[in-house]
Amino acid sequence: MDPRSQCLSAPQASPSTSHSAARRRARATPEREPSPPKEKQRVSEDEGECRASPEGTSLCHVLVSPCCHAWGDIALVLMAGCGLCKRTDYDPDIYGETCRQDRLCVHENCLVSPNPRPPALCQPLPPRRSNSSPLVCCVCRRRGASVRCHRRRCSRTFHYPCGRERGCVSQFFGEYRSFCWQHRPTQQVQLLRQQHPQCAICLEAVEGRPSYNTLICPSCTSAHFHRHCIQGQALRAALHHFRCPLCQDMQTFQAEMFRLGIKIPDRDAAWEEEGAFNELYQRHNSCDASLCLCSLGRDYSNNTGPWRMLLCSSCASCGTHQRCSAIPEDAESWECSGCSGVGTGKKCSTGSP
Repeated sequence: MDPRSQCLSAPQASPSTSHSAARRRARATPEREPSPPKEKQRVSEDEGECRASPEGTSLCHVLVSPCCHAWGDIALVLMAGCGLCKRTDYDPDIYGETCRQDRLCVHENCLVSPNPRPPALCQPLPPRRSNSSPLVCCVCRRRGASVRCHRRRCSRTFHYPCGRERGCVSQFFGEYRSFCWQHRPTQQVQLLRQQHPQCAICLEAVEGRPSYNTLICPSCTSAHFHRHCIQGQALRAALHHFRCPLCQDMQTFQAEMFRLGIKIPDRDAAWEEEGAFNELYQRHNSCDASLCLCSLGRDYSNNTGPWRMLLCSSCASCGTHQRCSAIPEDAESWECSGCSGVGTGKKCSTGSP
């Protein structure tokens, strides 16, 4: 028989039969869930959170974790670095706060140094054309230097952090001038003889003569400071309370610190801000016994019974459940192992209220 006639005579499947077979094959093969598109796996720069999934952090291992925890501007600096100095360091005492506009992040001190007038924080950065990209830093030899020595005929340019490490001085008042390590302002004071001079803030050893890292009060000439110590004090005390901790002079002391490159913000002190002492109202309420017997956890406490929380009557920084340390029911006080035997809190009752 002709093969063509065999093909013509073979029975053909009906349309209903072919559709049912296709449905059976579809049920046998599970459908794969479509993977999320790659363009969605990005970080929202406006909100500082992960948009890779509805949960927010399920794909955190492919992203920068600080952004997924809503660090915001800090995370942008850690990822891309400052737009001027290119550093990813974040220390408000050294670099100032973080200023951000669109996709550009810069340290406040890096932005203020080359400008005659500093922009206010939390305000859009002024649109200006920067000519700092072709300048080479005389310290790290990289491009992007934005600070120039104010001394006439001095052509040294540097990044603000590089200059700070090299001994350059940037002033944060008036014209916001900067000076290299050769032309920076120095102190000329008549010192009192001290056998072992100490920093008046950290009480560590300090140089006996004025230098870049050692500053001296011009009024009493007996107060020595590390530069980083007096800078931290200036940021916290601010303009309204910053003074010499020994002689309490304010006017002459502030003028000298301004001249030597200490940044003194024009605001009230940090301890005068609302909520500055909220942590003083927090009470330790956790069992610190080596083996906590409470099934509800170390943080559970009750006013009476075996799960009554007692704090150390000397330091009040350690606590324990009554049963976890086998304390008698009528005990009014308890001392931790570190304070036991000192006897400073024998008459104090530190039971949980």
